Amino acid sequence: MRLRFLGTGTSFGVPQVGCRCRTCTSTDPRDRRTRASALVEAAGRFLLIDTAPELRLQLVGAGGERVDAVLYTHAHADHVHGIDDLRALSVRLDGLGLPVYGPAAALAELRQRFGYIFDGMPARPGTSKPELALQAINAGTETAIAGVAVLPLELPHGDQGVFGYRFGHLAYLTDVKAVPAAARERLRGLDVLVLNALLARPHPLHLSVPEAIAVAQQIGARRTLLTHLTHEIPHAELAASLPPGVEPAYDGLVVEVGAA
Repeated sequence: MRLRFLGTGTSFGVPQVGCRCRTCTSTDPRDRRTRASALVEAAGRFLLIDTAPELRLQLVGAGGERVDAVLYTHAHADHVHGIDDLRALSVRLDGLGLPVYGPAAALAELRQRFGYIFDGMPARPGTSKPELALQAINAGTETAIAGVAVLPLELPHGDQGVFGYRFGHLAYLTDVKAVPAAARERLRGLDVLVLNALLARPHPLHLSVPEAIAVAQQIGARRTLLTHLTHEIPHAELAASLPPGVEPAYDGLVVEVGAA
């Protein structure tokens, strides 16, 4: 199994518009963070997690030519507003519709926000739109998606819920404020854990870096990678401050799950 980080930034992205801070002006390519999304490859299938606003650029940069299914964590703009870029993928499916999975509430929000996609009308001549097949899935119930066993877990994001996903020995959790004990039990035995870590200081909706470290230590994955990062901490400085087994991810990073 392979995980590719397409984007590792927070909702503003890095560089942030109009900012001249040390991270936004950094020459380290790891400090250039597009909005958070990822691609999981398992058994020759490709599962896309979220459609960040830069999705087209992310997939082109990754050499991604195929996606077998899309998994949404939630419907916030930085995780869904690249949805129109799915046109280039669904057009190859001869009208079958690209399978899209996620929490029922998030999919309902997508239907409302992107009515032109889901109005049931064909695209006007000379135009196209994503052809998507939405399928709500239930937290806590393992589901076969494109032939891959996926376990969705509902986690708190402030007063809302988001889905994190476990794929065998890999789990991807973003935009969570906490990982309750019941969820931690479903995350035992991981090789790779992905966690959001927004800031060095507390935030009402997201894990901070210290909180993410504590969660990582509670879950005990062999390797934990931090994503959904702001411009406040440069990559190299953050990496140097983290304990063994915890590291910041960066756009384009490829992780072999199960590799020594």
